[in-house]
Amino acid sequence: MERRSFLRSVSMGAGAWLARTSAARAAAGPMKIKRIRYYADPNTRPIYNQSSNIVTVETDQGITGIGEGGTKDTVEQCAAMLIGEDPGRIDHLWQMMYRGFFYPAGREKLHALGALDLALWDIKGKGLDTPVYELLGGLARDHIECYSTGFPKRGSLRETARACVESGFRAFRVGVADPSEGRPFNSREMVHRSVEMCREIREGVGKDGDWAIDYHTRLDFADAVRLSTLIEDLEPYFVEDLVRSENPGVYRTLRPQVKVPIAVGEQFGDRWELNELVEQHLIDYSRVSVPNCGGITEFMKIAAMCETHYVGLVPHFTGTLATAALVHSCGVFSGPVLMEMLGAGPREVPHLPQNFDFRNGKLWPNRRPGLGVEFDPKRLKMIAEITERSRPIPIYNRPDGSITNW
Repeated sequence: MERRSFLRSVSMGAGAWLARTSAARAAAGPMKIKRIRYYADPNTRPIYNQSSNIVTVETDQGITGIGEGGTKDTVEQCAAMLIGEDPGRIDHLWQMMYRGFFYPAGREKLHALGALDLALWDIKGKGLDTPVYELLGGLARDHIECYSTGFPKRGSLRETARACVESGFRAFRVGVADPSEGRPFNSREMVHRSVEMCREIREGVGKDGDWAIDYHTRLDFADAVRLSTLIEDLEPYFVEDLVRSENPGVYRTLRPQVKVPIAVGEQFGDRWELNELVEQHLIDYSRVSVPNCGGITEFMKIAAMCETHYVGLVPHFTGTLATAALVHSCGVFSGPVLMEMLGAGPREVPHLPQNFDFRNGKLWPNRRPGLGVEFDPKRLKMIAEITERSRPIPIYNRPDGSITNW
């Protein structure tokens, strides 16, 4: 009853605010993007599609959106197309950035496009004084369960796995065994060692606990099948990235030979890299993450496709701001969701003094507008500023104004 009263009061207050804001904006005209800045995070991972650099999109009406990802060259190329545009037309701008250089965007450019897309959703939420998840349809869950990758050691593997689930995580995750330093990767030996590890983990989490294993694409086809068969009785929540990702069609052959749940997609980008795996139910969980796939706009289209075919979402871990975005995106999905977290929980990020809410091994939605993230630009070095519009090729529109290819 108290919760309903609170939501009703929030709704009434937001309605009055929105009416005043709408009137003011109508007088001012459509909002326009005037400047985009890009900041280097010194702690970003040295991997193209795991950048945690920060992008800000500024408007002429004083609202600034914050995003995360990309590289300087890819962000500059996409950002120059947005200058002077209405930030509220998010899908239109996504199509323009994706198709505006004629050739489809590769995975690295998608990461930059996704960073800008996050900022556009942040602007829209702030402009309407509401969390992004409300704009996506409202929450379908109270919180988002997480599993831990690299949970801090608590003695043996068995004891560490037990401590992980006792701290509130839904599952403990491990990777296929690594060879001793300086030794080659003997696949058969690593399979046997991995089975031993998995048995120890199952004992640690108990019969009611959950665990998962990442093959990390390092096994050959036969060994991936063999390991999956050997651990079947240990009931993993999922096994991840069984073989190399370059040929998704291999799962048409692999799937009938593997009975444990399969999770794939962290190395993928947009929906066209994943659609056959989902539509033919060759996987059980999508590992596609944000901003890698192109941001919230694309992630929600992938989520709709997954829901249609009974595939769950298990996004790969990502940067701090992008994790906040995933709380909104996964929070509105009605199917199974499990989010990957590194270690025992988030680390302090000085340039993002307010980010996502994490406690007891779970991610919790909040009522802050937009993505709910605060950025302190004084903490980072700005490495790019885009104020000039650039269109490398003509943009063709159908008679109704929608974009088609040049």
